[in-house]
Amino acid sequence: MTAPQPNVTAFLEPVTSTLSYVVADVSTGRCAVIDPVLDYDAAWGRTATTSADALVDFVNDNGWTVDWVLDTHVHADHMTAMPHVQARLGGRTGIGEKVAVVQETFKGVYNLPDLAADGSQFDRLFADGDTFAVGGIEARVIHTPGHTPACVSYLIGDALFVGDMILMPDFGTARCDFPGGDAATLFRSAAKVLALPPEVRMFVCHDYGPGGREIAWETTVGEQRRANVHVHVGTTEADFVRMRTERDRTLALPNLMLAALQVNVRGGRLPSAEGNGVPYLKIPLNRF
Repeated sequence: MTAPQPNVTAFLEPVTSTLSYVVADVSTGRCAVIDPVLDYDAAWGRTATTSADALVDFVNDNGWTVDWVLDTHVHADHMTAMPHVQARLGGRTGIGEKVAVVQETFKGVYNLPDLAADGSQFDRLFADGDTFAVGGIEARVIHTPGHTPACVSYLIGDALFVGDMILMPDFGTARCDFPGGDAATLFRSAAKVLALPPEVRMFVCHDYGPGGREIAWETTVGEQRRANVHVHVGTTEADFVRMRTERDRTLALPNLMLAALQVNVRGGRLPSAEGNGVPYLKIPLNRF
């Protein structure tokens, strides 16, 4: 039986090379938003909703109704715009249930004693194998940890949204050196999604245009099996772990990580304003 094919529209946020998506069942006029971005200018300490509003305007221009606003994981390279998109378009927010593990970790890193580390900032916490619907199209959740403990992929009809776990074939896979990351676990997660039918469309959360090529975001399971430079057919777990570990040792932290994580563990909400009416972000010195 052929899987339904949702309409998928990508939105590129160029500062962090993040792809957000609107995934629509056009026949019912209903859709989901995946991995929306809140713009953040670190030099000025300013947030903006320009990127998210472009996505919101697109949904409104099409007259669609939002069922879900989803994140694939707690992002370390940008702030999530989930609360803004939900406020503008409605829908329920969702993320993987292991978000509580990430919250507990960074509750300690940032010294956030009042942070509820139970995922209650989101409307639904998804377990591996859970199903939901976007309009009349069934969706399934696949727990794909390794980059973080809480990463999930969303299979909506024939379209798979993998977050950072797998990138375009010529770029490979995500780093595994953040707290809770693990290269062997990522390899097994990749094997899980690469066991899907080869025609499944795969949409990545980031692309960096290696070699100067144009930014891209859509591939297939079959193409990844053949050509992914890190996890193509024939790659062993031991080889992958060795490569990933050596590579990760050379990488700097993402530019916005220390700012973004303390917002994203709150479900995208900024810290509460202090007595002068201004919210503040913390930078943990000498922690990483």
